[in-house]
Amino acid sequence: MKSTLFAAALFALGSTGAWAADSCTTQIEAGDQMTYSRASIQVPASCKTFTVELIHNGSLPKNVMGHNWVLTRSTDASAVDAAGMNAGEAKGYLPEGDERIIAHTKMLGGGEKDSVTFDTGALEAGKEYTFFCSFPGHFGSMRGVLQRG
Repeated sequence: MKSTLFAAALFALGSTGAWAADSCTTQIEAGDQMTYSRASIQVPASCKTFTVELIHNGSLPKNVMGHNWVLTRSTDASAVDAAGMNAGEAKGYLPEGDERIIAHTKMLGGGEKDSVTFDTGALEAGKEYTFFCSFPGHFGSMRGVLQRG
Protein backbone atom coordinates (compact mmCIF):
# COMPACT_ATOMS: atom_id res chain seq x y z
CA MET A 1 0.00 0.00 0.00
CA LYS A 2 2.82 2.41 0.91
CA SER A 3 4.62 1.76 -2.38
CA THR A 4 1.40 2.46 -4.31
CA LEU A 5 0.96 5.80 -2.52
CA PHE A 6 4.63 6.66 -3.10
CA ALA A 7 4.34 5.87 -6.81
CA ALA A 8 1.16 7.96 -7.06
CA ALA A 9 2.88 10.88 -5.33
CA LEU A 10 5.84 10.68 -7.73
CA PHE A 11 3.47 10.59 -10.70
CA ALA A 12 1.59 13.64 -9.40
CA LEU A 13 4.84 15.59 -8.94
CA GLY A 14 5.96 14.69 -12.44
CA SER A 15 2.68 15.69 -14.03
CA THR A 16 2.67 19.14 -12.38
CA GLY A 17 5.99 19.99 -13.95
CA ALA A 18 7.89 19.96 -10.66
CA TRP A 19 10.42 17.61 -12.21
CA ALA A 20 10.04 18.73 -15.81
CA ALA A 21 12.77 20.51 -17.74
CA ASP A 22 12.34 24.12 -18.86
CA SER A 23 10.43 24.37 -22.10
CA CYS A 24 12.36 26.10 -24.87
CA THR A 25 9.35 26.36 -27.15
CA THR A 26 5.98 28.07 -27.11
CA GLN A 27 2.89 28.30 -29.26
CA ILE A 28 0.93 31.44 -30.08
CA GLU A 29 -2.37 31.50 -31.91
CA ALA A 30 -3.97 34.29 -33.89
CA GLY A 31 -7.27 34.24 -35.74
CA ASP A 32 -9.47 36.52 -37.78
CA GLN A 33 -9.38 39.12 -35.02
CA MET A 34 -6.33 41.26 -34.36
CA THR A 35 -5.15 39.49 -31.21
CA TYR A 36 -2.53 36.98 -30.12
CA SER A 37 -3.49 34.21 -27.69
CA ARG A 38 -0.90 35.50 -25.22
CA ALA A 39 0.57 38.84 -24.24
CA SER A 40 3.83 37.69 -22.66
CA ILE A 41 6.53 35.07 -23.05
CA GLN A 42 9.17 34.16 -20.49
CA VAL A 43 12.25 32.46 -21.98
CA PRO A 44 13.98 30.25 -19.39
CA ALA A 45 17.62 31.17 -18.77
CA SER A 46 18.59 27.54 -19.44
CA CYS A 47 17.46 27.71 -23.10
CA LYS A 48 20.26 28.16 -25.65
CA THR A 49 17.69 28.48 -28.43
CA PHE A 50 13.97 29.22 -28.27
CA THR A 51 11.23 28.32 -30.73
CA VAL A 52 7.98 30.16 -31.31
CA GLU A 53 5.27 28.44 -33.33
CA LEU A 54 2.60 30.76 -34.71
CA ILE A 55 -0.73 29.22 -35.69
CA HIS A 56 -3.26 31.26 -37.69
CA ASN A 57 -6.48 29.50 -36.71
CA GLY A 58 -8.71 31.85 -38.70
CA SER A 59 -10.01 31.47 -42.23
CA LEU A 60 -9.21 34.79 -43.93
CA PRO A 61 -6.35 34.94 -46.47
CA LYS A 62 -3.08 36.65 -45.62
CA ASN A 63 -3.70 39.63 -47.91
CA VAL A 64 -6.83 40.43 -45.84
CA MET A 65 -5.95 39.30 -42.29
CA GLY A 66 -2.34 38.14 -42.34
CA HIS A 67 -0.39 37.55 -39.15
CA ASN A 68 3.26 37.06 -38.35
CA TRP A 69 5.38 37.15 -35.19
CA VAL A 70 8.27 39.63 -35.10
CA LEU A 71 10.71 40.09 -32.19
CA THR A 72 12.73 43.27 -31.59
CA ARG A 73 14.06 45.25 -28.67
CA SER A 74 11.16 47.21 -27.23
CA THR A 75 12.86 50.46 -28.18
CA ASP A 76 12.97 49.37 -31.86
CA ALA A 77 9.47 47.95 -32.28
CA SER A 78 7.64 51.05 -33.53
CA ALA A 79 10.39 51.96 -36.00
CA VAL A 80 10.58 48.43 -37.38
CA ASP A 81 6.81 48.35 -37.79
CA ALA A 82 6.90 51.66 -39.69
CA ALA A 83 9.73 50.42 -41.91
CA GLY A 84 7.67 47.29 -42.60
CA MET A 85 4.89 49.40 -44.06
CA ASN A 86 7.37 50.72 -46.63
CA ALA A 87 8.61 47.19 -47.39
CA GLY A 88 5.12 46.18 -48.52
CA GLU A 89 3.12 43.00 -48.88
CA ALA A 90 5.61 41.17 -51.12
CA LYS A 91 8.18 41.29 -48.31
CA GLY A 92 5.73 40.36 -45.56
CA TYR A 93 5.72 43.95 -44.26
CA LEU A 94 9.26 43.50 -42.94
CA PRO A 95 12.28 45.58 -43.96
CA GLU A 96 14.76 43.25 -45.63
CA GLY A 97 18.02 42.68 -43.76
CA ASP A 98 17.02 44.89 -40.81
CA GLU A 99 19.36 43.97 -37.95
CA ARG A 100 16.88 45.28 -35.39
CA ILE A 101 14.75 42.19 -36.07
CA ILE A 102 15.88 39.39 -33.77
CA ALA A 103 13.49 36.77 -35.16
CA HIS A 104 10.31 36.51 -37.20
CA THR A 105 7.92 34.07 -38.80
CA LYS A 106 6.57 34.44 -42.30
CA MET A 107 3.22 36.15 -42.90
CA LEU A 108 0.40 33.62 -42.53
CA GLY A 109 -3.14 33.36 -43.81
CA GLY A 110 -5.95 31.39 -42.20
CA GLY A 111 -5.15 27.73 -41.55
CA GLU A 112 -1.38 28.17 -41.86
CA LYS A 113 1.39 27.85 -39.29
CA ASP A 114 5.08 28.66 -39.13
CA SER A 115 7.81 28.56 -36.53
CA VAL A 116 11.06 30.36 -35.88
CA THR A 117 13.97 29.26 -33.69
CA PHE A 118 16.46 31.85 -32.52
CA ASP A 119 19.62 31.98 -30.44
CA THR A 120 18.81 33.31 -26.99
CA GLY A 121 22.33 34.71 -26.74
CA ALA A 122 20.90 37.73 -28.58
CA LEU A 123 18.70 38.43 -25.53
CA GLU A 124 19.95 40.20 -22.44
CA ALA A 125 18.58 38.94 -19.11
CA GLY A 126 16.27 41.49 -17.51
CA LYS A 127 15.78 43.48 -20.73
CA GLU A 128 12.35 43.78 -22.28
CA TYR A 129 11.68 42.77 -25.87
CA THR A 130 8.52 43.31 -27.88
CA PHE A 131 6.88 40.85 -30.22
CA PHE A 132 4.28 42.10 -32.68
CA CYS A 133 2.46 41.52 -35.95
CA SER A 134 3.73 43.70 -38.80
CA PHE A 135 0.58 43.45 -40.96
CA PRO A 136 -0.76 46.99 -41.55
CA GLY A 137 -2.88 48.21 -38.66
CA HIS A 138 -2.13 45.27 -36.36
CA PHE A 139 0.71 46.79 -34.31
CA GLY A 140 -1.65 48.57 -31.91
CA SER A 141 -3.40 45.43 -30.68
CA MET A 142 -1.07 42.56 -31.61
CA ARG A 143 1.87 43.17 -29.30
CA GLY A 144 3.40 41.44 -26.34
CA VAL A 145 6.46 41.34 -24.12
CA LEU A 146 9.22 38.73 -24.15
CA GLN A 147 11.80 38.47 -21.39
CA ARG A 148 14.68 36.11 -20.75
CA GLY A 149 14.89 34.68 -17.25
